[in-house]
Amino acid sequence: MKNGKRCAIVTGAARGIGRGISITLAKAGYTVCAVGTRPAEAVSEYLDELLSYSPESFYVSGDISKEEDRIRITEAAFDGLGEVDVLVNNAGVAPNVREDMLNMSEESFDRVLGINLRGTFFLTQKIAKKMAETKTDAMRAVVFITSISATVSSVNRGEYCISKAGLSMAATLYADRLAEYGIRVYEVRPGVIATDMTAGVREKYERLIDEGLCPIARMGQPEDVGKTVLALCDGYLGYTTGQVIGVDGGMMIQKL
Repeated sequence: MKNGKRCAIVTGAARGIGRGISITLAKAGYTVCAVGTRPAEAVSEYLDELLSYSPESFYVSGDISKEEDRIRITEAAFDGLGEVDVLVNNAGVAPNVREDMLNMSEESFDRVLGINLRGTFFLTQKIAKKMAETKTDAMRAVVFITSISATVSSVNRGEYCISKAGLSMAATLYADRLAEYGIRVYEVRPGVIATDMTAGVREKYERLIDEGLCPIARMGQPEDVGKTVLALCDGYLGYTTGQVIGVDGGMMIQKL
């Protein structure tokens, strides 16, 4: 907490779901360390909006798949925030090409898992160790943004599904390990959310939704995920940890 304001790190913050999360937190009074791969001048429109709600917030450019960048991101976040109340692991990529898993390349597999799973796991390790050094009664949380793809098969983007399934277990492991420090850990599984990642297949998803894909008959918005994350970060589910929260319009309801 800095100057009486709660502080959060959000990775993949400048676009899509990450933007929805970081702006929602900023509106709620958080100081946000927004992390992204692009230079600050390339995300100036986003930063203008973020700072309009939270003037003390700031941006750090870095690639979480690289160890040197994970070190730099961690140092910059704690230098700027002082203490960290919340880490939101949102950064992630889809395959550059949707390819039948029988033809998936090792390069694509390594790229997607290197960012989505390996990078996220080890960035969390660095930040969680520093969070654990501070004793506080304040509500602290780590939130992993995964996907329904953690359990739903998509054979033309298998590396993405595997990365999200692995990240789901990472969330469980961190929930178990960090509980003694008063740090709650959650997994948020978005469904079909209107972002750059789904833009190329939006027509397909809208048709499936019209045909009954999910009971709440619309695509989700980044703000839907943001509001869920805010509730977790603010401690409204304080007697929980290691839980999976679906933000999917009811898509995962099993029915006969």
